Amino acid sequence: MTQHYIDNSNPIILDIEASGFGKGSYPIEVGFALPDKSAHCYLIRPIVEWTHWNVGAEEVHGISRETLMENGRSVTEVAEQLNNHLANKTVYSDGWGYDLSWISLLFSVANIPMNFRINTLYSLLSEDQLVLWENSRKIVLEKLGLQRHRASSDARIIQETFLHTRKRLQAQSA
Repeated sequence: MTQHYIDNSNPIILDIEASGFGKGSYPIEVGFALPDKSAHCYLIRPIVEWTHWNVGAEEVHGISRETLMENGRSVTEVAEQLNNHLANKTVYSDGWGYDLSWISLLFSVANIPMNFRINTLYSLLSEDQLVLWENSRKIVLEKLGLQRHRASSDARIIQETFLHTRKRLQAQSA
């Protein structure tokens, strides 16, 4: 067996929903799950220059542009909240390439330095955990019954799946 994630702490997981993928897309919701398993989520009100909207992405995450305009928080407020909760921490994302670009855009537009780091979730996972991942995710989805494709729910599902795979491997090696 390969080496497992040794740290017994619960990793902070970040997830972002966006207006679409690729050029012109921007973050519309950011959520994260903390080590105590609490989850936080912020809708982001698009700035005037953010006009790209992909109907297919909306069908996946279920957030309308109108909802963002009515209930979203400013990019500055969201950036400040992220810094407050995540200061000096490393957070992990399963969509690191996209999430890093969207979070960087958020902080750039807010003109606030980001005071936490984002790393790929896969830097924490052993090969054995990857083998168990899909089956563990199904078990976690059934157990938690959380709505999919919203940022904080997805972050919790990823975090719980990580913990489930680690627990299964620890049980196997005991």
